[in-house]
Amino acid sequence: MEVTNKFIVMKAQIEGSPQESDFELKTELLSLSIVSGSKEVIVNNIYVSIDPYQLNRMKSYSSSQKASEFSGRVNPGEVIDAFGVGRVVASGHPDFEKGDLVAGITSWGEYSIVKEGGILNKLDSMGFPLSYHVGVLAFSGLTAYGGFFEVCKPKKGERVFVSAASGSVGHLVGQYAKLFGCYVVGCAGTQKKVDLLKEKLGFDDAFNYKEETDLKSALKRYFPDGIDIYFDNVGAEMLEAAVMNMNAFGRVAVCGVISEYTDDGKRAAPNMLDVVYKRIKIQGFLAADYLYAYTDFISTTVDHLRTGKMHALNDISFGVESIPSAFKGLFHGENIGKKMVQIADE
Repeated sequence: MEVTNKFIVMKAQIEGSPQESDFELKTELLSLSIVSGSKEVIVNNIYVSIDPYQLNRMKSYSSSQKASEFSGRVNPGEVIDAFGVGRVVASGHPDFEKGDLVAGITSWGEYSIVKEGGILNKLDSMGFPLSYHVGVLAFSGLTAYGGFFEVCKPKKGERVFVSAASGSVGHLVGQYAKLFGCYVVGCAGTQKKVDLLKEKLGFDDAFNYKEETDLKSALKRYFPDGIDIYFDNVGAEMLEAAVMNMNAFGRVAVCGVISEYTDDGKRAAPNMLDVVYKRIKIQGFLAADYLYAYTDFISTTVDHLRTGKMHALNDISFGVESIPSAFKGLFHGENIGKKMVQIADE
């Protein structure tokens, strides 16, 4: 049996901000017959993740491309792999059967071929929508949990600042921090997002960074007693302003630097005297660093979700054709919460 598989590829390496025209939709016939002896699994993708870090994989060069197996370079015309949730339609692997729900490294297309050794696991939905298993109960959630609890080592009552606070990771960090007992302020790029942070997600305060002409003064205003923890999703001037306003022994978890992804000339230059004399810790990290905390992460997060103490924000586009516009939108602040594309019905 054969099916038609539509998938997205790049036309050329991308430098600068991505455009929809950088991508094209390809169509191929895909056989659902597994070659005898092969342990491949063919997955009908239901949801695929759309993440900013993918842009660094699409450049001619980025230092991140050699840093992790998940961040390797993608070349024009190649299948673009991404985290996703789907259903097995054919399997040569003894651990998977047709009809199984799975989560793992799939691709920006309707179907994915997961080779032996690929990252794929059976999925227990635990009664949650499958979209939660692409966001809050997947790498976005683990990134927020690991970055906040393992990197920042919070203490109750500490003052926490989260940039890009309405994004896939930021909106979860703020909620973990509040539930832990911290004072939390977030920034975002529209008044709608600011209102959401305060009114739905429970942030103590929030502001629109686009309305601030001086970020250092803005943070001084929102944190008159200084910042203890900064969860950085932005980099550049925001990191500089946060460091200037940090307290002694402050911690900075560098999750992402999205403002620098599309502008090679934009780089953070924090005052290193502040770093030295305030004994500030600045640490980059990847979600995979904290797989050892996965059980605690799932237990804690599921409990918060079921009791209504935590809210998962998903921003869902529909159809494989929408992937380029969904990806472009990440770099223009169009998403609220975790961005993903729904390819097939649950």
